[in-house]
Amino acid sequence: MRKIPLRAFGPLLGVALFAVALWVLHVELRHYSYHEVLHEFRSLPAQRFWLAALLSAASYLLLTGYDTLGLVYARHALPYRRTALASFVGHAFSNAVGLAVVSGGSVRIRLYSGWGLSALAITKVIAFCGATFWLGFMAVAGVVFAAEPLAIPVALHLPFAGVRPLGVVFLLAVAAVMLVSARRRRPFRVRGLEFPVPSPRLLAGQLVISALDWLAVGAALYVLLAPGPRLSFAAFFGIYLLAQIAAVASQVPGGLGVFEGVMLLLLGPAVPAAAALGALLAFRVVYYLVPLAVAAALLAAHELLGRREGVRRAARIFGKWAPSIVPHVLAITCFLGGAILLFSGATPAARWRLASLRTLIPLPVLELSHFVGSVAGAALLLLANGIQKRLDGAYLMAVSLLSVGVVVSLLKGFDYEEALALALTLAALLPSRRHFYRKASLTGEWMSPAWIAATALVLLASVWLGFFSFKHVEYSNDLWWKFAFSGDAPRFLRATVGALGVALLFAVARLLRPAPPAAASVGGDDLARVRAIVERSPRTQANLALLGDKRFLFSEGGDAFIMYGVSGRSWVALGDPVGPADAMSDLVWRFGELCDRHADWPVFYEVGRNQLHLYLDLGLTVMRLGEEARVPLDGFILEGHDRKWLRHVHRRLEAQGCSFEIVPREGVPALLPDLKIVSDAWLAAKGTREKGFSLGLFSPEYVSQFAVAVVRHEGRLAAFANVWTAADREELSVDLMRFLHDTPNGVMEYMFVKLMLWGREQGYRWFNLGMAPLSGMQQHALAPLWMRLGALLYRHGENFYNFQGIRQYKDKFAPVWEPKYLASRGGLALPRIVTNVAALIAGGLRGVVIK
Repeated sequence: MRKIPLRAFGPLLGVALFAVALWVLHVELRHYSYHEVLHEFRSLPAQRFWLAALLSAASYLLLTGYDTLGLVYARHALPYRRTALASFVGHAFSNAVGLAVVSGGSVRIRLYSGWGLSALAITKVIAFCGATFWLGFMAVAGVVFAAEPLAIPVALHLPFAGVRPLGVVFLLAVAAVMLVSARRRRPFRVRGLEFPVPSPRLLAGQLVISALDWLAVGAALYVLLAPGPRLSFAAFFGIYLLAQIAAVASQVPGGLGVFEGVMLLLLGPAVPAAAALGALLAFRVVYYLVPLAVAAALLAAHELLGRREGVRRAARIFGKWAPSIVPHVLAITCFLGGAILLFSGATPAARWRLASLRTLIPLPVLELSHFVGSVAGAALLLLANGIQKRLDGAYLMAVSLLSVGVVVSLLKGFDYEEALALALTLAALLPSRRHFYRKASLTGEWMSPAWIAATALVLLASVWLGFFSFKHVEYSNDLWWKFAFSGDAPRFLRATVGALGVALLFAVARLLRPAPPAAASVGGDDLARVRAIVERSPRTQANLALLGDKRFLFSEGGDAFIMYGVSGRSWVALGDPVGPADAMSDLVWRFGELCDRHADWPVFYEVGRNQLHLYLDLGLTVMRLGEEARVPLDGFILEGHDRKWLRHVHRRLEAQGCSFEIVPREGVPALLPDLKIVSDAWLAAKGTREKGFSLGLFSPEYVSQFAVAVVRHEGRLAAFANVWTAADREELSVDLMRFLHDTPNGVMEYMFVKLMLWGREQGYRWFNLGMAPLSGMQQHALAPLWMRLGALLYRHGENFYNFQGIRQYKDKFAPVWEPKYLASRGGLALPRIVTNVAALIAGGLRGVVIK
């Protein structure tokens, strides 16, 4: 739990800086009204607006040079039209959304991977573009801060009074990079990846293109401000660069509010605050929103039309990935819908619209609609988290609130634009019902620090916008009870209390909810609870829950569980959840949230294909481990040509004095001393020790919980296996299989044959022979790299493990092979996860390398 405060530090810092920025905006705009700012925005001359748009276009054109040089650095050539598309879309998303590596990086990965770039090449391009961005910034800012020193206002509480020292630091950093480029030839190594040092020529290109880009963006804002002789471009540019530093440091998406606050504070007397804010709003539209809309359209067109099969194939691709993507997209749209309702409730309605409504609806309807709209907006912000996590209750409430939002938007001020946006969100949500299947409490769901911070940002912005819009209205206690068509300010106060009340009630409900149950250990009542669920399971793997080395997460109804162990940062769940199918989805999500609270990784080991969608919905990557062999028992007989070898083993072992017996559970304790002799001898002969987690181990407590199959040779106990059974006689299997080294050859095949014949007589449907690791891996050129490596190891790794021998041994029984998977995080975390799983099974890292 100590990791959570560190992980929450970034979002909390963003909220704090955003609050400071709102306070700065409040101070700087204290002499101006909401209508004056809108007037300044609307009165911007068209020629200044178009000149700013032209400079913005020049900036995005220069940004394509980042990716062009990045591809040179990665030694991969692409046509310029593709490079330009990836650069423009990536930069438009990263500029508007922030978190460049996540937003713009994801777009680049999607486009470049489709054009044949390897993961390493894409990583190099992304890293190169980020380095180019900051190199150009430091070069330009270093020169400007050193040549045009800017006095830092005391209100910023920075440790230095001017920016010249910062400029010197920036220039020294650029000089150091240039020196490394000229002198170093060896590549840098980061987590096993090699990043070559850019040549001096390539570095010069980075500096020139990035510097011109920064100058073009600054010029776009400068022409919108048009400060004239009161503020030179050099002085303005220093202010702009310092505001960009604050915006990036805040971690607020797009630096929204923080950038504007610092700009207003530093522009000071040179530009009136209302005119400056109007220009900044225009800059947001020209440089951020318009490119974002164009980029989204280009990306959609590329996805739909850039395939040979056109729209039809794109629809199939979308249908395949829809379960993973749709809830996240709808969560964002619901969150934005809530923000729209809150911001609308915090600003005055257009007078002509209110005048039209005056003759159509009574005043109480308008007042109630305004209040309900803001309450619905706050509720939608909170519901977005549940939408992302596929809660059915969140879906139903979101549909209801969006429907209400459409109606009240029209009734409270004839805001048809707002109603249209909410209606579009509702239209996207309605046909997506099948994606919301989790039945869980809304207040019981874990909200990440980022979600909490985003909700707080919108609520803070809404409150600030309302107080700014109505600051000309003198406050009095009577204002709360003023009801009139022209009473926008009283309506804002009441709506704000309603919205904050919803957030407060939600927070209190979360604080008062019962604490999540601690991980259960097997013992006492817990053992009886686990055993009862295991006995109802149709798969024999559930019996590993009785091994005594696992923790448990139970479903809210207590009829299902996930068994897991913790190794390093990996919380490894063994198999699919055990219990009814309708309880599995919520259990998987709760397990993921439990791992998230500890800042660790959820891992699902040896899961079947039937439940893979649950792990994909959780955002995990699926990797094939091998195949499981299951023998259908209803047709299992020893007659026939394909069973000739099994008949031979069966007859030979019985002729040599072997006999088979099933010892019921009640008779096992008396047999334990003999079983232990066989077990110890087997371990000594193999030169190994007991494992665990996904493999049974010999302990009296564990072995005594099952019937045991034994083979006697001339009356002496020679081999044994504990017998697993499943509910409704669905499946039969064994776990511990041990024998004396001096028993007749083929004793285990003899035991399997006898067990299968016995299982058929008892009415069991399947006999589970267990996994064949790496079986079924494909070596096709289009297969993932890990699968090709697995196939190579399967075919040529006999020095490490007899992979093919295991498969061939089990093939003797003519089984049906079913794939088994590992679901976990991918990327660089995967090697650590695999190591953690191996350590969990082997009882520690020492057991991984030592038998």
